[in-house]
Amino acid sequence: MPEHMEERIERLRALLERYNKEYYVNDDPSISDAEYDRLLRELAMLEEAYPQYAASSSPTMQIGGLKAQGFASVQHRNKLYSLANAMDLEEVQAFHQRVLNNLPVGEDVAYTLEMKIDGLSMALVYAADELQVAATRGDGMTGEDVTVNARQIQDIPSRLSLQEGGIKRLEVRGEVYLSKKEFARINAQREEEGEKLFANPRNAAAGSMRQLDPEVVRLRKLQAFFYDVMHLESDKTWFTTQKEELDWLEEIGFSVEPHAVTSGDIEEILGILEAWTQKRHELDYEIDGVVIKVDDLQQRRHLGFTNKSPKWAIAFKFPPEQAKTRLQDIEINVGRTGVLTPTAVFEPVALAGTTVSRASLHNQDQLSEKDIRIGDFVIIQKAGDIIPEVVRVVKEDRPEGLVPYRLPAHCPVCGSPTVRLPGEVAIRCTGGLTCPAQVQRGLIHFVSRDAMDIDGLGEKQIEQLLQAGLIHTAADLYRLDRDALMHLDRMGQKSVDNLLLAIEKSKSRDLEGLVFALGIRHVGQKAASVLAQHFQNLDALMVASEEELMPIRDIGEKMATSLVSFFSEKNNREVIEGLRQAGLNFKSLKKQLDNRFEGKTFVLTGTLSGHTRQEAKQIIEAHGGKVSSSVSAKTSFVLVGDDPGSKADRAQALGVRLLGEEEWEAMLS
Repeated sequence: MPEHMEERIERLRALLERYNKEYYVNDDPSISDAEYDRLLRELAMLEEAYPQYAASSSPTMQIGGLKAQGFASVQHRNKLYSLANAMDLEEVQAFHQRVLNNLPVGEDVAYTLEMKIDGLSMALVYAADELQVAATRGDGMTGEDVTVNARQIQDIPSRLSLQEGGIKRLEVRGEVYLSKKEFARINAQREEEGEKLFANPRNAAAGSMRQLDPEVVRLRKLQAFFYDVMHLESDKTWFTTQKEELDWLEEIGFSVEPHAVTSGDIEEILGILEAWTQKRHELDYEIDGVVIKVDDLQQRRHLGFTNKSPKWAIAFKFPPEQAKTRLQDIEINVGRTGVLTPTAVFEPVALAGTTVSRASLHNQDQLSEKDIRIGDFVIIQKAGDIIPEVVRVVKEDRPEGLVPYRLPAHCPVCGSPTVRLPGEVAIRCTGGLTCPAQVQRGLIHFVSRDAMDIDGLGEKQIEQLLQAGLIHTAADLYRLDRDALMHLDRMGQKSVDNLLLAIEKSKSRDLEGLVFALGIRHVGQKAASVLAQHFQNLDALMVASEEELMPIRDIGEKMATSLVSFFSEKNNREVIEGLRQAGLNFKSLKKQLDNRFEGKTFVLTGTLSGHTRQEAKQIIEAHGGKVSSSVSAKTSFVLVGDDPGSKADRAQALGVRLLGEEEWEAMLS
């Protein structure tokens, strides 16, 4: 029997180490938090029952996860502990009794209850009132330096609002999170783009903070709450309890979760926990439990820590909400980029405060992996208590005769063949420029400023033209006449004249604008410019093979495959031929002057006196260089103008060379 238990212990350790890496490093967990907690508790009980198999490297002895690649390491001054869990009210009462047993006899104890935010743990270091370092928890002793990304979050103050009696050094701990609204928006966008979805708000927050481009962090609108002062060097004592500590953090500029309460009555505390179990869905941010902390800081010092957790705090974890229902159908939606997304339609069930009857199945891989079939009984839950998902099939209840489901070989909207490109999970319609499900969004992109720049054609005008049957593809824009346009709402003679002039003017746009306007998967503005300069005309690009495309700077395998697939589709070629007949320019108007900046990456910051940012970018690219939006160790130069931003500071910290405008112009001459 002990030998059998040793095998089980080793198996559990291997599983938990794998799940830790998925959760903390890859931000892509394959199991729910509840299932992870169950396995961890089983391992802890087995290690306690069979101490001969204990190991200091066991997941039960570790804090957090590994450090991800791509970020500098930060050694924490104070260990960032994790919390022990209470899975029910009885375990909360047991925790309370342990606290009483370890305090002096007769001493009263009060607790502060705080919402347990489902986000990414973060430590901030301030020298005086200035932010110096922001780091993830990592393994509790070593985290990742994410200072540049942290500065993009409005809830993280760069300077503290200190009153009299300043501080020399402050280290605080908090949680970076995504609101439910932002989590849903980001996942909807990723699904439409055919990208893998974030499993829950915590993984979305962690994945965002580990972006190498700070602009991505800013656009994802991360937020943060702070709850702990880990280190404070000051001539004054500012607080003696957790409640006072939270008030002080808020006073000096930190965001604090507003629902904290303090109580010394254990029955009242249990009632609060029961109430939040029912009403947790009312908040706009995800919570997965309530943290219970001894309020008095002196009592905390007396109680101390285990190797992994404080003895004065515990996290009450909410039970997962699931429901069983019958899958009635699988519907297929075609997104603006042609991605076919299967949606489960099931008998309505009440779940996490709402009634749900639909859930995305994401892609064919998920359908196959979970073996989901129409007619199955399935278990439904809400990912992050927000987005309905099919957890698993109840195979023991499966009716006879059900067949595996496969996504269609042809688009259900336009009938074009569907394809799965190498390295992608998405199956796409190849209709591209002609599929009605994709045309409207494609046309809005086609006329945008960085594409064909047709001023006067916005989303509403495109929708009107489509509804009136005046256009079906981008080529039809160049067949519009005055009479047809005059019949549209809010289109007077002057508006029509200006629009026709803008359409005519767009015919002479440079090739890079046309390549970008076609909306080819993975081909952004920068790649369109590179392709236009390399091939010089659209016809040469259209017949290029993957072998010819992949060696080109900034054109990888995925982009090369997408280009070949796009230009091999008959419908797309017909639209392009229509654009040719309309008289659009198919040639590059820009010539590369020389390659003096070949292999060099520039970042621009501040205001240049002799050039606009766009002009400077074009000059650098004309000399073979590349312009990036963010500074990294791979940046060659940072071109600095007047009033530079944080990019100059980042460059100095990384040892990247700073160039003044005069020095840069000397390099050009």
